Amino acid sequence: MFVAPDPGFLRLRTALRAVLGVVLSVGAAQAAGLSLVASIVAGLAALLALFTVTDASVRAQAVTTALLPAAGFPVLALATALHGLPQLRDAAFVLVVFCGVYARRWGPRGHALGIFAFMNFFSTQFLHAVPAQLPELYAAVVLALVASSATRFVLWPIERRTPPAAAPPALPGTGLARATTRQAVQAAAASAVALVVGQFLSDERWYWAVGTVWWIFVNTTSRGETLVRGFRRVLGTVVGIVFGLLMAIPLHGAPAPTAILVAVCVFGIFYTAAVSYSWMMLAVTVMASSLYGLLGVLDTGLLVLRLAETGVGAVCAALAVALVLPITTHATNHAWIQRALHSMHAATAEAIARLAGDREGDPAPHAAELEQLLVRVRMALAPLLHPLNPFRARKARARHVIELLDDCAREVRGLVAVAADPSAAHDARLAAACWRVEEAVEALTADELGCCRVDETAPAHGQAAKDRGEPALAHLHGLEKALAELATPLNSSPRAPRVAA
Repeated sequence: MFVAPDPGFLRLRTALRAVLGVVLSVGAAQAAGLSLVASIVAGLAALLALFTVTDASVRAQAVTTALLPAAGFPVLALATALHGLPQLRDAAFVLVVFCGVYARRWGPRGHALGIFAFMNFFSTQFLHAVPAQLPELYAAVVLALVASSATRFVLWPIERRTPPAAAPPALPGTGLARATTRQAVQAAAASAVALVVGQFLSDERWYWAVGTVWWIFVNTTSRGETLVRGFRRVLGTVVGIVFGLLMAIPLHGAPAPTAILVAVCVFGIFYTAAVSYSWMMLAVTVMASSLYGLLGVLDTGLLVLRLAETGVGAVCAALAVALVLPITTHATNHAWIQRALHSMHAATAEAIARLAGDREGDPAPHAAELEQLLVRVRMALAPLLHPLNPFRARKARARHVIELLDDCAREVRGLVAVAADPSAAHDARLAAACWRVEEAVEALTADELGCCRVDETAPAHGQAAKDRGEPALAHLHGLEKALAELATPLNSSPRAPRVAA
């Protein structure tokens, strides 16, 4: 985690900005004379606003942030109103889980609003908030969003310099064929069971089991991803509890040192989230322990109970993804690979058109989309590469596929760079190579794709033009070779041993 690459120190800057935003939010709540409970709500709201809002443009981020109260306030009111009605409260909680996961079908904005809605219900259980506290809780959320937005968009506008790349659209589908719908059903079923078992363990802290289910399902799309995430959550919680015993309990809830520890945990959450879910969960667990210390209820028994509730949630999530409308890892990674191949073909076609003299040809957007799709492919294949995966043939195949896709991406990047050179000219040999690339992609996707619109009769403008065409030809031949090798792992059964190309 500490040696993971951090280009431009983006993770470091994001983590430091998050600490500043949370500190300003809590400070604003305290300056307004709000209670400790409301101040904690302010800190959590700021953390969520900075963590979950990931739209591709600054304008879209601002809109999503402004919409957070629309998702959070009704849920906050509902949760406090049902505080003394356990059965209705439980049913409402499961419904919020379903709606929050289902909202992911609307992309990053739906994802952020769903998380914010869930966490408002969760934090109400965590803090045992009642209707009389609702006005100050609303005030705390508003202050937090204002302070965190000022930090994000005015004081430290990281995205204006390095805007995040747009996430690829979700996999297509309707009804129960849509992954987000199936996940919503799975999460709701797992939450319902976790809620019942969690209450058997504790009438007061049962919500940790539901929270575990929720966060295991975040950013996962297949059975394998969910199982690996559940394992990492339990591992991070176990280590976090050890740190909580060593760090949070000795503080005895002392405000100043506890606040410093919470700030360190906020930094850890943001700094590790992109590279290690286990480390992030360690930071979350220590932060939760510190908050319990501030509330005066932290002891060893509470940390042990938290581990037990986390285990319940992880088991319920695992059973749900295995038994309720399962989304297999193979089906998911196959779908993302197909989309990457289509994007690869589009980038190649546009690059060749550009080299043929079409000034409208622009491969750059397709190349950028390809990079994002390859990130998603790696996420889909990650469960197969996990050290605990006992299926060695599948692990070897997944590693081989990633290596070949990386080779393809490297050749596409090189081709795009050649096409961007204004001195590059068309070589008639590029057309034939492009057709072969198209045929290779069609063989792998079994779809009808538009062909590369290249005029094969265009003259090569002498030897100089041919020389300038050589780099493009080299990239096309390399791409063709990698695509041909991909046929072996992609067209064979996932259970069969990998055959060397």
